[in-house]
Amino acid sequence: MEIQPAEPDGDEQCSNEQRGQDQSNDEERRSNEEEAKRLRRLQIMMNMVMSVISQDPGLTLEEASELAAGARRAALNMFPDKELAYDLIYRPRVQRVMNERFRLH
Repeated sequence: MEIQPAEPDGDEQCSNEQRGQDQSNDEERRSNEEEAKRLRRLQIMMNMVMSVISQDPGLTLEEASELAAGARRAALNMFPDKELAYDLIYRPRVQRVMNERFRLH
């Protein structure tokens, strides 16, 4: 007589599928939370950069330009392949602050 391994019943299969789905949901939730943290850090950083450019009386145009370029590099390190989004959202804001501060136009 040969002993056959027991096949999982329907409840056990559903439980395994549910566990896999729960793990997938947890990973997606963690990924979303991490992206939200990075986005909040980016917003804070860009607000600080624009505040410094507009409010520091001793800041030269060259220093402001370096600060803006460094912020752009940091943003693209946080969000690789989002150069277009940066150029559409933050670049005009930084340019406006620079224009107002240094009366470029």
